[in-house]
Amino acid sequence: MLSENSPLTELKGIGPKSAEKFQQLEIFTVADLLLYFPFRYEDYKARSVFEIQDGEKAVVTGTLVTPANLQYYGRQKNRLCFKLKQGEVVISVSFFNQPYLKDKLQLGSELAIFGKWDSKKTALTGIKLLAQVQEDMQPVYRLTQGVTQASLVKAIKTAFESGVLERLPETLPQVLIDKYRLFSRKEAITAMHFPKDLAEYKQALRRVKFEELFYFQMNLQVLKARRKSDQHGLAIVYDKEKLAAKEASLPFSLTGAQKRSLDEILQDMRSRSHMNRLLQGDVGSGKTAVASLAMYAAYSAGFQSALMVPTEILAEQHYESLTQLFPELSIAILTSGMKKVAKDTALEQIREGSVQMIVGTHALIQENVAYHKLGLVITDEQHRFGVNQRRVLREKGENPDVLMMTATPIPRTLAITAFGEMDVSIIDELPAGRKPIITRWVKHQQLDAVLSWLKKELEKGAQAYVISPLIEESESLDLKNATALYEELSHYFKDSAEVSLMHGRMSAEEKDSIMQAFKEQRSQVLVSTTVIEVGVNVPNATIMIIMDADRFGLSQLHQLRGRVGRGDKQSYAILVANPKTDSGKERMKIMTESTDGFVLAEADLKMRGSGEIFGTRQSGIPEFRVADIIEDYAILEEARRVASQIVSQENWDKEKDWQMVLKNLKEHSIFD
Repeated sequence: MLSENSPLTELKGIGPKSAEKFQQLEIFTVADLLLYFPFRYEDYKARSVFEIQDGEKAVVTGTLVTPANLQYYGRQKNRLCFKLKQGEVVISVSFFNQPYLKDKLQLGSELAIFGKWDSKKTALTGIKLLAQVQEDMQPVYRLTQGVTQASLVKAIKTAFESGVLERLPETLPQVLIDKYRLFSRKEAITAMHFPKDLAEYKQALRRVKFEELFYFQMNLQVLKARRKSDQHGLAIVYDKEKLAAKEASLPFSLTGAQKRSLDEILQDMRSRSHMNRLLQGDVGSGKTAVASLAMYAAYSAGFQSALMVPTEILAEQHYESLTQLFPELSIAILTSGMKKVAKDTALEQIREGSVQMIVGTHALIQENVAYHKLGLVITDEQHRFGVNQRRVLREKGENPDVLMMTATPIPRTLAITAFGEMDVSIIDELPAGRKPIITRWVKHQQLDAVLSWLKKELEKGAQAYVISPLIEESESLDLKNATALYEELSHYFKDSAEVSLMHGRMSAEEKDSIMQAFKEQRSQVLVSTTVIEVGVNVPNATIMIIMDADRFGLSQLHQLRGRVGRGDKQSYAILVANPKTDSGKERMKIMTESTDGFVLAEADLKMRGSGEIFGTRQSGIPEFRVADIIEDYAILEEARRVASQIVSQENWDKEKDWQMVLKNLKEHSIFD
């Protein structure tokens, strides 16, 4: 008898070769196949052209009133054109690169065509010629080479016929199913693949989303509860007087938000519970100063601290800054680009404990790095490191406290919900004396005026970044690439300014030396792709020009803008863009109106979703099967509330309902 864990090859009609192709979609067992849901549905119900919105995909029926005309152009490209009459309306239809359809088109015959509607031209771009009008919804699955929609649907139907669905266990307790009026698991799986109508599909989707987000939140809440009750963390009993004296001697005063965040971090460090905190702060808000004082607190208690950053140049920048702040301490730097002698010396000092603070790249987590007494681990731009990299650093030493920092502003409610296993500290004010960056949006036609203004600013001693979204030409995107831009600007400035170029295809050494030259003012204009996005501090750079700025999301534009305004001089961000969409125009407008990263993050959430804010899977946020933490925020928040309620009950894991949840947590686990 087939079970949910039976391999696909045990299903009728699926041989080893087919099973191999399915494995590319991460479908290994019968259960995987049943849980491989469509990502959308096509509604194949025929519609009147008067009901269809411009740009919408729909099925249009009508009578063929002109012979089909097949035109060839370019290499192996062709277009099939004909006219269709629906009622009194005559519609132009085009099929691209489907010449074989010509033989199926008989003058006067009734046709059903699925395509994309253009209301301005009264035209349909055909996608599929249907054998007949279908009155149901057709699932659309993500595919891979060798697996077609038809073969996938056939395999799923075979899995349904095998009877395995009937034996699949329920994964949500009845108390939650009743409370939220959810479909049972079997009903939901059936309706996800073969819904009777749209309403039934939406109910199935609601159940599946709730289940995913509920288990995500249960994972977070259980982790958090275990950490809170775990008294095996380090109690870093720092010297309060020493720390207060150090804070008073700093060349700047901490803002209220910095003080509040530092107090929260210090409180965690003193307790026996293990610290796992996220420090969020806008670009230039002074996260590093807070992290430095936390490292000093660890030193005063006799512990080492390690700060891991994504690039060598950032490591050097932090090393210089810590050395200036704490000249009395021994501080080591460790990067993979170091010479062997220097690296061996640093490793020896770290091992024997003669250095109190260590700054480095992922070289800090190599196997040969042994710490003497590691008490505090800090990762900067935490989303740049994979979950595993962060874990390896955490496992160095005896369960050190962990602080993660990010300059990517995430709305507080979402941060608390999405990073539920962490405590969140937010620095939401800029240090005194920082002048807000003046942001202007100009069209490409105004670029000459911008360059003329830039020339005058450079003569006064300013430096500028000029950002290009692409490295080289792309036929499909009409963008100025970095190389062409570099050549153009070099020609424009001739002998009046030194122009340098940096892009992602260069080695780390090349990038570092170009950045170093810019930092030392040996070049005045740095043309770059977005590789300069993260944290390098060049106080003299006061101008940021972003070409084709409408190609970026708000969060990325804000990160780029944050490369200037690092000193006390007035800084400027110039967005050069001719946006064609309303959304592009809206982004440009918002950027000129606000310099608050949290305001922009909220707007970005609404406009572009979570990908822009959390970046890739690296962030530790899982890729859900169907849920989206932005679109389904209401479900996510309810799942957090109920999960938190369950875990906060005494002996919750002894109750029958929640024991089932605990067992399933292992299967739904998203963390290492």
